[in-house]
Amino acid sequence: MYKKLGITLAALVMGTTITHAEPVRLGLQPWLGYGPLWVAEEKGFFDDNGVEVELTTFNWDQDMTAALASGNLDVIASATNGMIANFNQGVDQKGFLVMDLSFEADAILAGNDIGSIPELKGKTVAFETGATSDLLMNYALKANGMTMEDIEHVPMGASEAGLALIAGRVDAAVTYEPYISTALARDDNYKVIYTAAEKPGLISDMLTASSTWIEENPEAVKGLIKSWDDAINFIRENPEEGAAMIAKAVGSPMEEFEPAFKGVRLYNVAENVEFLKGDFQATVTEIAEIMQATNPQEIKTIPSADDLFVLDNLYEVAGQ
Repeated sequence: MYKKLGITLAALVMGTTITHAEPVRLGLQPWLGYGPLWVAEEKGFFDDNGVEVELTTFNWDQDMTAALASGNLDVIASATNGMIANFNQGVDQKGFLVMDLSFEADAILAGNDIGSIPELKGKTVAFETGATSDLLMNYALKANGMTMEDIEHVPMGASEAGLALIAGRVDAAVTYEPYISTALARDDNYKVIYTAAEKPGLISDMLTASSTWIEENPEAVKGLIKSWDDAINFIRENPEEGAAMIAKAVGSPMEEFEPAFKGVRLYNVAENVEFLKGDFQATVTEIAEIMQATNPQEIKTIPSADDLFVLDNLYEVAGQ
């Protein structure tokens, strides 16, 4: 289920009407890396850039993707592995902005009696199927010469997995911040045994929409990109205020949020351009190969960059 987080109010920007007549319906999850979207809403950056945005939060990737595919959402914040899976399911979804990379902010947690991935053999592990947690678990198993057959998977959302571990319902959990810090703060008998920092770029997120929507709404796309850029620059110039806004949006107390936020890297427009010149697209191919190896029945095609990305608007905003 989800709750509305609010709708921007301004309909005029610098004396001209917003070019996108209807609000952009944007779906996201309570993940720290999506924080600049809440900052953009609260600080009025969407209004400043001529785009009206309605943010809606979801607990499950599959519900958000279904809403995009059915036309009930225009844009969603999506993990790159989710885009690969959706491409193979025939969902028209293209990334137009890199939002974040996770390092220590995605992790596998276990009790003190489990100290490494090989020790998970035969154990129950809670994580959400098809989400970033699924990818991290598969990568960790592969890196240790194991497969999903070596563990007992308990399907569960990221917001629930850590709590299930603390409650003793599972032996390990894969989740992300702020749920990692929340779980560890409740009981010091649990610890992190593996993080996404083992493979930089493995866990990354993009703003995405259908190719049709992107083509028909270029000004709205550019308004979103500019607003994201403004929000990141604001957060960097006002770290305490920005952090407080994000912590409130994801429901995390500041003492847990601050260390958690250090495990995430956000990308503004200039950094997007530089990042996309590097190894990111090759990393996305590697992610697809991991997904195909572990789930060949569903991941039949390894998509190319052109299959997944539409970056013309980003480069235009960047002045490229």
